[in-house]
Amino acid sequence: MEIVIHEHHADISEYMRVRASRAVERAAKRVPRIVEGIIRFEQDGAARRVTVTLRAPKHHDLVGKGEGKFFGPALNAAIAKVNAQASREKRSHGRQGGKRPARLRD
Repeated sequence: MEIVIHEHHADISEYMRVRASRAVERAAKRVPRIVEGIIRFEQDGAARRVTVTLRAPKHHDLVGKGEGKFFGPALNAAIAKVNAQASREKRSHGRQGGKRPARLRD
């Protein structure tokens, strides 16, 4: 899996890059065949945003966005949203069409 880190008007420490990479690797284990993880750090004045995107073939992109005063809590929020989507994806993966079979009547 390839991890790409984008920084837009933000200075990111090496520790935050490593922390983000590890979090994306852990989240990627929940969905099979993840090929790319994109982490985008943005800073606009006092607001800091983190967007995490996981891509896999034949799956929808999993996208989580977090915003906060600091990058750490914003990263945690974004990863939590991606993990929630991964859980939903994992649960619905085994269903065929998402509908229950019709009940038979006498």
